[in-house]
Amino acid sequence: MTLPNGLTVEAARAEADRAYELDRRHVFHSWSAQKQIAPMTITAAQGSYVWDGEGRRLLDFSSQMVNTNIGHQHPKVIAAVQEQAAKLCTIAPQHVNAARSEAARLIAERTPGELDRIFFTNGGADAIEHAVRMARLHTGRPKVLSRYRSYHGGTETAINLTGDPRRWPNDRGAAGTVHFFGPFLYRSQFYSRDEAEETQRALAHLEHVIAFEGPETIAAIVLESVPGTAGIMVPPPGYLAGVRELCDRYGIVFVADEVMAGFGRTGKWFAIEHFDVVPDLLTFAKGVNSGYVPLGGVAIGPQIARTFDERAYPGGLTYSGHPLATAAAVATITAMAEEGIVDNAAGIGARVLGPGLRELAERHPSVGEVRGLGVFWALELVRDRTTREPLAPYGGTSPAMAEVVAACRAAGLLMFVNFNRLHAVPPCTITEAEAKEGLAILDEALAVADRHVSGA
Repeated sequence: MTLPNGLTVEAARAEADRAYELDRRHVFHSWSAQKQIAPMTITAAQGSYVWDGEGRRLLDFSSQMVNTNIGHQHPKVIAAVQEQAAKLCTIAPQHVNAARSEAARLIAERTPGELDRIFFTNGGADAIEHAVRMARLHTGRPKVLSRYRSYHGGTETAINLTGDPRRWPNDRGAAGTVHFFGPFLYRSQFYSRDEAEETQRALAHLEHVIAFEGPETIAAIVLESVPGTAGIMVPPPGYLAGVRELCDRYGIVFVADEVMAGFGRTGKWFAIEHFDVVPDLLTFAKGVNSGYVPLGGVAIGPQIARTFDERAYPGGLTYSGHPLATAAAVATITAMAEEGIVDNAAGIGARVLGPGLRELAERHPSVGEVRGLGVFWALELVRDRTTREPLAPYGGTSPAMAEVVAACRAAGLLMFVNFNRLHAVPPCTITEAEAKEGLAILDEALAVADRHVSGA
């Protein structure tokens, strides 16, 4: 048997064994206690699948870090990177290069409103860093508000903005960041009975935070348009429009974090389009070129762009708009448009994933809630549907969750997992047959979760 990269299974295993040995000897892994992990080796990938070190094929319902929107090894993107490498591998960011210029044009054409100026970064975290810096310089104010149950990146400002437990060991309390509760009806902080009430009460809470922090001290509100890692909590109707109105009223910059939700993931180019709202700044990464070469950025509205017409912007990166990364972005965006990939994500979500996951929820008592859009879905696993006790604690995992994840993997399904949730986030290119294959495996794995439900 030959893998998609041309290696035989035997050769791939030998390569995987050597890679694993060197990894365990030399590689320092993120977010991990180094002696407690046994990372899976990946030897090949193609489309919606990856192959592990034993040569087993797994359906990638994680899109890795929810970034391979165009799938693995898309030939047009590979060819574009190869062509660019032969032409111009790298150049300093103060110089114009054709790949960066074209990538900026294609992104600006798709961003909502007049977000027509693009500042390129290496990834999502530094996009957030620069968006916050722009907002602070534009307003002359120090504070930035973000919600609990959010993730914005691992760098200093981004991790302080983050509203999940990864912030705690990094929290210095002096970064000018303030957290508030966003809408999440399933685990509402506002005792709401429906979405309308949740929107009203969440906006009232946010306005109270603004008032008590002092509107004149707040530079920006940073929100994931649809929070991703924290649970794919689709905002209820009217919430993001209400945030936009509060920002306008108090002169606050609205930053939409589209790092995970952007570039087709929710069935639109950007998730915020579902809510008919235009932010002042929009951050992106991941799906802009499916992570084939690291790339992120900030799309900038005209008012903030004008701030730096005659005033130097005090920030930059050696690899801002790197030719290989932006060539990959050009090829990715072009392929997404020509091949109808965004529409495919919307259709798969509406016809297959959404209905299929809800049907699983009806039959499996371990599923407390299903929520999502496009190819961006989360299953909330619980021990008790009445009390909504999670199958793993907030900020941690549990033997029960480990069993479920192991069952998925043993049956050939790779999931994105966080606390008590399974995230179904396959590539935007996934076929209907592949999506149904994933749902069938998930059906079997949820039977494992059901054994841990109270009274089961």
